[in-house]
Amino acid sequence: SEAVTAKLMSHLHYFDLIVGTEEEFHIAGGSTDTIAALRAVRAVSAATLVCKRGADGAVAFDGAVGDSLDEGQTGPGFPIEVFNVLGAGDGFMSGLLKGWLDGEAWPRALEYANACGAFAVSRHGCTPAYPSREELEFFLSRGVVQADLRNDQALEQVHWSTNRAFEHGGDFSQMRVFAFDHRMQLEEMPGYTLSKGGAFKELCLQAALQVQDGRPGYGILCDNRIGKRALHAASGTGLWIGRPCEWPGSRPLTLEPELGADCGGLRDWARENVVKVLVFAHPDDDAATWAQQLGQVKTLYASARRNRLEFLLEVIPSKVGPVTDETTRQLIERFYAEGIYPDWWKLEPMASHEGWAQACAAIEAHDRHTRGIVVLGLDAPEAELSASFEVAAGFDLVKGFAVGRTIFGSVAREWFAGQIGDEAAVTQMAQRYARLAGVWDRARSVAQTSGSKRAAQ
Repeated sequence: SEAVTAKLMSHLHYFDLIVGTEEEFHIAGGSTDTIAALRAVRAVSAATLVCKRGADGAVAFDGAVGDSLDEGQTGPGFPIEVFNVLGAGDGFMSGLLKGWLDGEAWPRALEYANACGAFAVSRHGCTPAYPSREELEFFLSRGVVQADLRNDQALEQVHWSTNRAFEHGGDFSQMRVFAFDHRMQLEEMPGYTLSKGGAFKELCLQAALQVQDGRPGYGILCDNRIGKRALHAASGTGLWIGRPCEWPGSRPLTLEPELGADCGGLRDWARENVVKVLVFAHPDDDAATWAQQLGQVKTLYASARRNRLEFLLEVIPSKVGPVTDETTRQLIERFYAEGIYPDWWKLEPMASHEGWAQACAAIEAHDRHTRGIVVLGLDAPEAELSASFEVAAGFDLVKGFAVGRTIFGSVAREWFAGQIGDEAAVTQMAQRYARLAGVWDRARSVAQTSGSKRAAQ
């Protein structure tokens, strides 16, 4: 249409960058000959012209338009599988604009553009398919390993871990978690009923909120079977919320029935709930035990990712067999080898510096974007936990603790027996939780001060 061309041509001199397909330049330039159309646009605009050529990539002209598209500046393309064309253009533009605004040369900007377009067409969805800066850099440095990018495990892990902050934001530099997801331990207490158990967990939540007082860095672990009211009441409070999936005490691992055989029950979870699973495992477990436990964890992990939920893996080897400085590291490496990349790890307290060093090194070697580690309690006395915190706090990857019975154990027994009331229960648990948070904070402060002194020396 001459009228459309004339209208467009009257505005093109306003722009510094003009991007279009060959067909779009044909409309703007009034010719089905691409070179002629580009030259017509160049006659009225000094803008850089970027012509998209489909499977042949794109070409940029920041000066005169040559006799062939091949005379322009180009960036490399990527041999990927086209799975979904929706959003390809916006993806291309995001990469191009990044390069242009960063002052990159046009070949580099076009490389960004082609890569971002490749991400869009090889994954499902539009905006969720686009890469983070770290992911883009990882992809460009490593190249295409498999054409269907959505099934490239390493790439997908970088995609998830560097984009999750947009959905799961918050300050996780310190983690002080009151864990009252216990089920079996409460059920075995004299005086327990399901109704009383739910009511007690609401008291636990009150204690947690009292200590949190609107500040970041506090959280809870709470189940849905006994603690349903407390769990759902916690949403929107600013607490980090972990929700267990394992059937208490099971080994080999079985999961709470409400999740379903394929863990499809996760689709009903609140986005802020972190999928937590406890596995009693040991490097010396036989092949059959490993196969069964890994199968369950893989199913749960895959469902968590499908439902865009963060995943916490808790491993306890000491209840299975003897533990050395190498034990936890070996378990960590085994799960990573199976393609399981937890957002969070929950680990037993280790008395030795070497044990923690090996565990942290194993995690960082496989996933430098991990959220980190929280230390579990195993019903240890406060003095014992304090000693373990002092060792763990020296490692930046350890963000804090997730402790339960040390805080609520004796209180629950007295409350179920009718020896104390609600107010006293909340007060006692809040005091213990606050005291334990203070122990961790002091241990971290001492460790950081010592680290600064060592660095200065």
